[in-house]
Amino acid sequence: MSEAVSIERVSPGLSGDDIDVVVTLPTFRRPDHLLRTLASLQAQVTSQRFAVIVIENDAEGGEGRRAADPLFAEGALAGLVITAHARGNCSAYNAGWSTALEQFPSMRYLAVIDDDEIAGPDWLVRLVATAEKLPADIVGGPQIPVFEKEAGRRLLRHPVFVPHYAVTGPVPILYSSGNVLIRRQVLETMGAPFLDTAFNFIGGGDSDFYSRCRERGFTFGWCAEAPVHETTPPRRMEFSWLNARGMRNGALSSIIERRRQGGRRGSARRLAKSAALLAASPFRSAALAARTGSAVAGLYPMQVAIGRLLAEFGIVNEQYRRPDQN
Repeated sequence: MSEAVSIERVSPGLSGDDIDVVVTLPTFRRPDHLLRTLASLQAQVTSQRFAVIVIENDAEGGEGRRAADPLFAEGALAGLVITAHARGNCSAYNAGWSTALEQFPSMRYLAVIDDDEIAGPDWLVRLVATAEKLPADIVGGPQIPVFEKEAGRRLLRHPVFVPHYAVTGPVPILYSSGNVLIRRQVLETMGAPFLDTAFNFIGGGDSDFYSRCRERGFTFGWCAEAPVHETTPPRRMEFSWLNARGMRNGALSSIIERRRQGGRRGSARRLAKSAALLAASPFRSAALAARTGSAVAGLYPMQVAIGRLLAEFGIVNEQYRRPDQN
């Protein structure tokens, strides 16, 4: 086990050879919601033998670790509680995924859920069934926002909250790790560290990982029937957050393209694409505003285009650096 990872608790009688699916659950200063997420995992109705790894990413505070510990100590959930000592979401995912491979040699699939999400009782069985039926190496599902304030419902059609796909089936790629199932072979082939920690505080490490997976020939699927419901705090209803998220998404697309297409020719192509998107963005924004009935949603194409252009000059918003503002 890496020095950057500490195993804090192992559930009684846990045998790594008996587990088919491992659910990894990173957590950072959301102990109350973490317990809600864990309760939804306890309620899974499936014949799959699964275990849960809770990944505490606040080594100093440890609120999530303390909240989860009794459930694993009493055997109410099978699995482990670990601490990822390096801060950042990519570091937390890497710690959990490496631990899953090391501790569960019979694991066939790894699933991911975040500590602000609630899964339905058939979540896991539907993801696995879709992966095997398609077949697909990596299967994602919708993250449905649940706004803490009723006023947030007007944002349901905003692009940052709309699921990337609507229908179950093969898809070209995924973009989020908040609700996903990954075959063991993918992790073994890609190797640790799976997510590039350069994305720790800007996000997008999952998108970069999927891009690299696609280059290696792995396939993707979507399961519309396996949503998780994501508690969305009032902060994410504010224009400043939506604006920052749109510009960050644009920046990420440029950064990931730069990694795939380096050199002067690649730079020229990216700049040309960014300029074209910026020129088209007022028209795309007007069309989106008309379609959604929201001027705020309509601004998204412009925000993405500006974010792409700023990233070419090294200006990227680290939206996860201040958790209290996210």
